[in-house]
Amino acid sequence: MAATKKKAVRRTTLRSSKGTKLYAVRNADGTFKDIQSYKRAHAADLRGKSKAEATTAKKKKKTVKRKAAKKKKSKA
Repeated sequence: MAATKKKAVRRTTLRSSKGTKLYAVRNADGTFKDIQSYKRAHAADLRGKSKAEATTAKKKKKTVKRKAAKKKKSKA
């Protein structure tokens, strides 16, 4: 099976009548598919990690080994 490559969604920035910034996602025919507030959509984009960041984080996690804690002998 061939893996399907997901195409990045292109968003247009608009302003509402109140002046808030918006992201508009369009369908192939040009009609609006989804309209999001810029603030929420941008924050969600920043929270996510890119594939490159995720793979380097996994590699670092595998290479770092923790040392076992030494037990202290009690004087009894």
